[in-house]
Amino acid sequence: MSGDVFRLIAQAQAAYARCIDSDRLEEWPDFFTEKCFYTVTTADNHREGLEAGLIWADTRGMLTDRVSALREANIYERHSYRHILGQPFILDSDGEDGEGVRCETPFLVVRIMRDGTTDLFASGRYLDRYLVDGDAVLLAERVVVCDSSRIDTLLALPL
Repeated sequence: MSGDVFRLIAQAQAAYARCIDSDRLEEWPDFFTEKCFYTVTTADNHREGLEAGLIWADTRGMLTDRVSALREANIYERHSYRHILGQPFILDSDGEDGEGVRCETPFLVVRIMRDGTTDLFASGRYLDRYLVDGDAVLLAERVVVCDSSRIDTLLALPL
């Protein structure tokens, strides 16, 4: 795998986090292919092969609907995130056969409440499959595996 693919994925990861952290949630679904998979689960559930997730979507349209619900229907205390990402580790680079590039990226997410309270909200890893086409990289799959099984009920914003 070339260094260019690694660079493109690292840039896509940074742009993804920046989008969420900058409250540009309407742009968040654009990081995914039309037919995609996004879920947030716990390390225990992932290890046991349990498919149920705290958030689950299998199309970009479902991600768009989630953002619409956050903006228009859901009631939750306003807050923001700050993502701290590790470097992506390329697990498999079968880009030639259309399966994409699989990688794992560790993350920390700090949550900042409207009153300024700041706490560590989540830690874990992204298990991703990116489709790469020239300079364009899109997520075909993102499994967000949270280290803790104690997930705050205020999981409104995407991780």
